[in-house]
Amino acid sequence: MPTTSPDDTALTLAAKDGDLDAFETLVRAHTPAVYAHALRFFGDPSAAEDVVQEVWIKVYRALDSFDGRSRFSTWLYRVTRNTCLDQVREGKRVPIPTDSIDPPPVPGDFADEVALSASLEHAMSQLAPEDRDALSAVSVFDLSYAEAAVTLGVPVGTIKSRVFRARRLLAVTLGIPAGGA
Repeated sequence: MPTTSPDDTALTLAAKDGDLDAFETLVRAHTPAVYAHALRFFGDPSAAEDVVQEVWIKVYRALDSFDGRSRFSTWLYRVTRNTCLDQVREGKRVPIPTDSIDPPPVPGDFADEVALSASLEHAMSQLAPEDRDALSAVSVFDLSYAEAAVTLGVPVGTIKSRVFRARRLLAVTLGIPAGGA
């Protein structure tokens, strides 16, 4: 999950002024969220890596257009989501189907965290795309409900219901008791 802080603003301003170290710091801090979103969107690690590269190229080229009215993570989420959608529109990639049944194979002999991560990724793939987008915006990119609503172009109440529905379905899929979600 990205850590959005006042440092992002300072780093963004420095990167706009040509500070490559500041840009690298932004990349290192936010790449896990970009990768996670792309992986959930396409279900393919190779596609996710390609999206990460394309997103950061677009961000670097468009840094001057970032006006600071929203948080950097909000802007980055928009760039990431649009890059994924562009790849689908251009026929480069196909998003994972929402009715996928088979989870990705997990090599044996790993820690419980890997099994939980695979289970979570499988559960996320079961969500409707609009629910997955809302949950990703709020939970992975740490956007507020209002920021997610503006970014996705839907009312705040819709974001809240989509996130609630996604969390409830994840809890059911993962076998988490109702009080634990």
